[in-house]
Amino acid sequence: MSARTRLGYASGSLVTGAFNTLPGLLLLPYLTDTLGVGAAVAGAVVLVPKVWDVLLTPYAGRIGDRAHGRWGPRRGHVLGGGLGVAAAFALMFAGVARGPAGAVWAAAGFLLTATAFAFFQVAYAALPAEIATDARDRVRLVGGRVAGIAVAALVAGSAAPAVVGAGGGGLSGHRWAGLFGALVVAVGTLGVFFGTSRATPSGTSRATPSGAARAAVRDVPPDSGEPRTAGPRAWFAVLRGNAHFAALLRGATVLVVGTGVLLAGCPYYAGHVLGRPGMTGVLVAAFVLPNLFTTAVWSRVGARHGHRRVLVLSCALFAGGALLLLAAPVLPLFWAPVALLVVGTGHAGQLLFLYAMLAECAAGDAVRTGRSRAGAMSGLFSAGEALGMAVGPFLMGLVLQSSGYVSSDTGHATGQGSGAAWGVLAGMGLLPALSATAGLVLLRGFRPAAPAVPATPARTAHTAPAVPAGLTPAGGRPPVRV
Repeated sequence: MSARTRLGYASGSLVTGAFNTLPGLLLLPYLTDTLGVGAAVAGAVVLVPKVWDVLLTPYAGRIGDRAHGRWGPRRGHVLGGGLGVAAAFALMFAGVARGPAGAVWAAAGFLLTATAFAFFQVAYAALPAEIATDARDRVRLVGGRVAGIAVAALVAGSAAPAVVGAGGGGLSGHRWAGLFGALVVAVGTLGVFFGTSRATPSGTSRATPSGAARAAVRDVPPDSGEPRTAGPRAWFAVLRGNAHFAALLRGATVLVVGTGVLLAGCPYYAGHVLGRPGMTGVLVAAFVLPNLFTTAVWSRVGARHGHRRVLVLSCALFAGGALLLLAAPVLPLFWAPVALLVVGTGHAGQLLFLYAMLAECAAGDAVRTGRSRAGAMSGLFSAGEALGMAVGPFLMGLVLQSSGYVSSDTGHATGQGSGAAWGVLAGMGLLPALSATAGLVLLRGFRPAAPAVPATPARTAHTAPAVPAGLTPAGGRPPVRV
């Protein structure tokens, strides 16, 4: 696989990283400290568009499975969805009013952003299973994706608070931050669209499948009974037909909740626990930097010991680092960034192994069923990610509300009582640790796909149907050197 393809695919993470980081980091404090919305209501504003994204994303995946545009499979959705995210992102922080009217505007903008992102994300997540036939190439692609998410989170998460401040804070500062996020998304969209334009699986082409391949598809029985229409029945059929994917989906959704809590809580933690509002960018940078420097190490360790086993270690680091945040009031100031470096190291491993396990599931399912359901699987997986990233800020909002946090429409947080500070501390330390533990428990049902074994007369009475061109073999679990 060419360097252009790997770099092009990685650039798409600018879209994913900006979408997950900027609303998670800025939207909740924007609502509570600039628009004057109550913390619980603000959490609901963040949650509802993501729930819509959860409902829409599997439809987008099924539509993507059937779309074959002139630019190749899925790439039309990558381009249209990504540019739609950029435009809606700017609208979300346009800030036409304060109070409830401003909250409705922000929610509508976020809803449009989530709608466009659903079509981009499922197409983007499905690409590794379709443009790479080798497990090594798939791990390289998702490794680049994790590093790209780190770049996006570092750029957007560290620079966005500075952009808000440079723009004068309040409504005007957030308008500039919205435009900044739109630019990052547009660059990532164009990068993945043009960077993967020549990518095809090894040994296949984008030409129409041969007659033998089409016959092979017809001869493969629909073992899962999956309906031909997109909808809840089709989604449940995918989950029923692949128990390992169902376990992966449950576990990943809960694991992502911890990330949502941390991003939403960083501004509150910097301002009300550390007493340094300007440290928000430093905390975000400490959280995302390990994604750049530890991904290669995680890849090698996972190849040697297995993704599922090493995921346990990454979750232990994530949870342990989060618990270290509880000690911030009695330790020196530098302790908080150090703790978030530990959390970020665990987070890098979580991302890498979850995405690799998704590609493995999709590839193995294609061999088993004789047809690609990578779009449906990536759609469900992306829906789970979106739900987890939304539930995190929502839970943080509930914690703030229950601890007596006072909202403001001045563009700056008002003075808070000690109860609010303890609520922020508990939310940042305990909720991520609980999500990591619960996610691992839910992942117990996942097992790696077995390597495909060619059929022989000694093993079976009939010849297994050929896999159509364009479908990828199972990733398997043999050691892979990256």
